[in-house]
Amino acid sequence: MPGRIGLSPETPSPYLPDPDQRLPGFARAALLKNVNNYRGCDPGNPRKDRPKRDFFQLPYYVGPLWAERGAVMMDAISTLPVGVLPPQGAHCNVNLHVSTYNIHKGFSQFNRRMMIHELRDHLQVLGADIIFLQEVQGLHSRHAARFEDWPDEPQYEFLADQVWPEFAYGRNAVYDHGHHGNAILSRYPIVRAENQDVSHHALERRGMLHCEIELPEMAQRLHCICVHLALHERGRRHQVGAIIERLNREVPGDAPVVVAGDFNDWRNRAGKRLEEDLGLEEACRDHRGKPVRTFPSAFPMLRLDRIYVRGFRVRHTHVHHGPMWRRLSDHAALSAHLQLE
Repeated sequence: MPGRIGLSPETPSPYLPDPDQRLPGFARAALLKNVNNYRGCDPGNPRKDRPKRDFFQLPYYVGPLWAERGAVMMDAISTLPVGVLPPQGAHCNVNLHVSTYNIHKGFSQFNRRMMIHELRDHLQVLGADIIFLQEVQGLHSRHAARFEDWPDEPQYEFLADQVWPEFAYGRNAVYDHGHHGNAILSRYPIVRAENQDVSHHALERRGMLHCEIELPEMAQRLHCICVHLALHERGRRHQVGAIIERLNREVPGDAPVVVAGDFNDWRNRAGKRLEEDLGLEEACRDHRGKPVRTFPSAFPMLRLDRIYVRGFRVRHTHVHHGPMWRRLSDHAALSAHLQLE
């Protein structure tokens, strides 16, 4: 059984009343300017918030214990949430910040530059409690020989660094020189993880990584599902059916759930099925109630990446696709701040 690893008492809470009040004056000023330029929104206007190894199908695999990092990264970021405090209530102290990101195997759009080091810095600035990653390179011997600064460890372990003490990786696509798949990084203990093969055919290998995570002050475990669905409609129907079947079989009806990843679902058919069959809520919607656009990151047009939740109230969300983020991957990152209902 994996060890129980949590945040140390000295670690600053990621849910201070003002998320950027930890920053020095110059960094805070730059942050507010950056947020002010985000779609022309006023930072003080709350209305803007709503428009090392893979485990090879073993029952679970989690990463080793790392020392918690207390430093706040000073790198530039495109957006950070600005919103009102949650109402005082029985669960006001049970908050969760989740993010999902297709990291394009650590390369920029069209594979022009290796961006894995810059990607790690930006993920640390993002500061999510749980991160769902797709297209994570577990091993690539050719890239390791080509790039001098290619990480020695797998990408999921390199990205976890000292910030996310636990992680799980599900290997999906395997080839002669390596493999890639999905990963979940967590600040809280991953007590169980399993990677289920949901491939529709042999030419497009897909997996569903299911982790059970213990959060403080929560009686039930949080169930997290990280997916990267097929490019074609028939494959996505099969894989969404597999998600529904697994959650109905493995997860209690009143347990909190987060399903996130790259759904490749520009027609929003998968989302409707998850809402109707499982009672999941789309967390990241635009002002018309549709899933937000995340692809391509330079000029998002398609609604591919999603975060679905159950048992949480969505406080606020963000699409991270500013000048700094669009250099990292062909997808934009999504973030959602949640409060337990």
